[in-house]
Amino acid sequence: MTQPLIAPDLLRRSNKILFIAHLALGDFTYLQNCFQAFSQAYPHLQIDLWVDEVRRTGDASQWEHLKKYSLYDWVADCSFFHKIYKRTYNPGLYRESIREARQEAYPIVVSLATLRPQRYAALARAIAGNGFVVGMKAKVGLFQLHHLLGYRKLDRVIPPYSVDRQNPQHISDVYADWFHQLCGIDIAPAARFPFVTIPERWRRDADDKLAAWGFGNRSGKLVFINPFAKSKKRCWPLERVAQLIAAMRQQDEFRDACFIVNAAPNELAGARTVFAAYAILRTELFCAEDNFFQLPAMLQKCDLIISVETAVMHLANAVHVPVIALMRQKNPEWVPIDCDNSTLIMTAQRREWVKAITVEQVMEGI
Repeated sequence: MTQPLIAPDLLRRSNKILFIAHLALGDFTYLQNCFQAFSQAYPHLQIDLWVDEVRRTGDASQWEHLKKYSLYDWVADCSFFHKIYKRTYNPGLYRESIREARQEAYPIVVSLATLRPQRYAALARAIAGNGFVVGMKAKVGLFQLHHLLGYRKLDRVIPPYSVDRQNPQHISDVYADWFHQLCGIDIAPAARFPFVTIPERWRRDADDKLAAWGFGNRSGKLVFINPFAKSKKRCWPLERVAQLIAAMRQQDEFRDACFIVNAAPNELAGARTVFAAYAILRTELFCAEDNFFQLPAMLQKCDLIISVETAVMHLANAVHVPVIALMRQKNPEWVPIDCDNSTLIMTAQRREWVKAITVEQVMEGI
């Protein structure tokens, strides 16, 4: 039997552990289960989390936006984290956070960073000092031999995962395997299903918004459409969203439906212009500007969610609302986990962007 990367005796006699990760909402949708399982297996350990901002910049004009990253609301609400390092978005605060973390004298530091893992190996060692350090290690190419300097700072290594295109492993299985390798815990498939605990305040906030829009006492269905992602390769054109709403209204099932279109703050102005041009009725733009939980609270109120490949399609599974997911072929491990309540529409070619998916294809999925 393979021995865990962290010796059981070290876990028993340690009082705290630090996990380092560059987290997106989609990552945490599935990693949350692993952290919860770890906290239940080792209740005596104080679990701290370092959320590294890969967009860290010296441009002060971007700091206010990065400071409000919605993920921070979610992790702060998780009872199994004791301390969260989230001031990593600018170089000065990043260095200050390292000094602060070093003072904790962590006996164990684990890096779960898959992007530039050699740098995070060095960061983990800088924080841990003489502590025990585990981290990811990527394959080293001929012109990347200098990366070995970072990997030498690790006591034990988590090997990178690869995706079998013919029979892809789901990302929740990958994450569960990481924690099995780390400490031997087994997370059952049912325990890998995403969840989100929505505070009552934000449930009421969603009800208030629906009432203000005139959607509170609707007779038809409520449909949530998310065409935006961080990468343009994963976005769907707004014009196509307008065409989709018009096509759906031709069906009896959606004739009286109300539609909510999700948009990031920087996309709101453009979205308003598009929908004004199409004169779409019973359609409102939505943005979770105040708190992360505004998003799942609104999703939970809906009858159907249509989303490109981003956190929304995973949160749809977490709140148990049927979802139609528009995806590229590039990352099959990231399909929604709930097969019974998810309809997957993929591009025909691996190189194609999500915008290659037509309104007709989505209507077939509906």
